[in-house]
Amino acid sequence: MHIKQNISLKPYNTFGIDVLAKHFVSVSSIGELKNILTLKAYPDKLILGGGSNMLLTKNQDALVIHINLKGVTIVSEDDHFAIVKANAGENWHEFVLWCLKHNLGGLENLSLIPGNVGTAPIQNIGAYGVELKDTFVSCEALSLKTNKIESFSKSDCDFGYRNSTFKQDKKGKYIITNVTFKLSKKPHKLNINYGSISSHLEQMQINNPTIKDVSRAVIAIRESKLPNPKEIGNSGSFFKNPIISKSHYNTLIEKFSDMPSYTVSDNEIKIPAGWLIEKAGFKGKRFGNYGVHKNQALVLVNYGGAKGIDILNLSKLIQKTIKRLFDISIEAEVNIL
Repeated sequence: MHIKQNISLKPYNTFGIDVLAKHFVSVSSIGELKNILTLKAYPDKLILGGGSNMLLTKNQDALVIHINLKGVTIVSEDDHFAIVKANAGENWHEFVLWCLKHNLGGLENLSLIPGNVGTAPIQNIGAYGVELKDTFVSCEALSLKTNKIESFSKSDCDFGYRNSTFKQDKKGKYIITNVTFKLSKKPHKLNINYGSISSHLEQMQINNPTIKDVSRAVIAIRESKLPNPKEIGNSGSFFKNPIISKSHYNTLIEKFSDMPSYTVSDNEIKIPAGWLIEKAGFKGKRFGNYGVHKNQALVLVNYGGAKGIDILNLSKLIQKTIKRLFDISIEAEVNIL
């Protein structure tokens, strides 16, 4: 374990923003993590996982701690289910592929989501009708106050849409070290009715899909819409899909008859933020070396050399325009640092 000075964080964030960490260390064990947290010479600390859900807007004076805890194990299993524990530093998509290789179902719809396992519960990652909470059993996290490991059940985490207790009252107070899932062995319950998964499977001429087939379909759909962060800097979906009242929806649908929607409850309707942004004219719009992706309006991109503050200002312009046109407030899904 070695603390380095003035390290570029460009390789550690999927937006590819080139800012400096005044102090940087990568930890690969709980012991190292506990030790580094006790160092009084660095009172301010920033925890860095996969760097997929953040927009860096300035150099970081805090000690940046890169969580590099590795390992996946099957804790227990029976004929129908397996309990699997994955450490926080595991790449999320690689973990999903590991599960598929072992014929464990439940995460296939979450294929190709950027980031690491440890940050997945924080925002309750989700895609194509599935959320992390659907298979979540528990997680362990290190308390920054006591420097001790605590366990959190599903109810403890208070999961919501792209939300959890780790984004609310426990934000900045814990470091998730591992996550435990309950995954199916047989029979698998497939979720293929959200988005274009079923139609894509039909195009692939697959009538009885496996979990691997669903994963392949999801990957193909995501690759057709979302840029690869290794090629174009981005953080996936920048904004949450807003939820509005049914009365507000009824007013809007009179003016925008083509507006897609999803029923959340008797009185709540979810509107795709991507549709709102595209309707507002931002899809594919470029501002020098940054802009909005041509295939997915939810994705803000760094074409190379952009500053985080420029992308932040673009996001604020989009929010202001959506509010003016639709009287809908859209929230950023990424953390702004």
